[in-house]
Amino acid sequence: MALCRLPGATLVIAKLDRLFRYAAFLLNLQEAGVRFVAADMPEANQLVVGIMAVVAQAERKMISARTKAALAAAKAHGVHLGKPENLSNREAGQVRGRARQTRRPEERARDLAPVIAAVRAEGAVPLRQIAAALNARGIPTARGGAWTATKVRRVS
Repeated sequence: MALCRLPGATLVIAKLDRLFRYAAFLLNLQEAGVRFVAADMPEANQLVVGIMAVVAQAERKMISARTKAALAAAKAHGVHLGKPENLSNREAGQVRGRARQTRRPEERARDLAPVIAAVRAEGAVPLRQIAAALNARGIPTARGGAWTATKVRRVS
């Protein structure tokens, strides 16, 4: 909002219905003095948009209440809710997740290998020089930080 307010810019929203889901955000946007226009409804003024947002939020609450009531009624009638295979596959999902977590560093090291090889071909042999070259090229570490000799050693 500050980026729109400072230069007096107008926020362009592709679809107004995305904002209708959160009436509070829309009202805060209006209160903050940010001008906005929706590409799918450019003729809508702030009054119309505000009313539509409040109605959409009320409808969302009613849909939620009806869904919860229907699920409670189904459960009361003995209907088993959810997918049993999802419950029994929890351990399999955890195993797949752990396998993915161990593959991620290997994939990153594989992606970095040609870059490190190119840096070494340019004459940077010590790990500190390779780290400096990676930082100069704007390549972040896996967590978004700066490269150090220790981090280079871990991936090479």
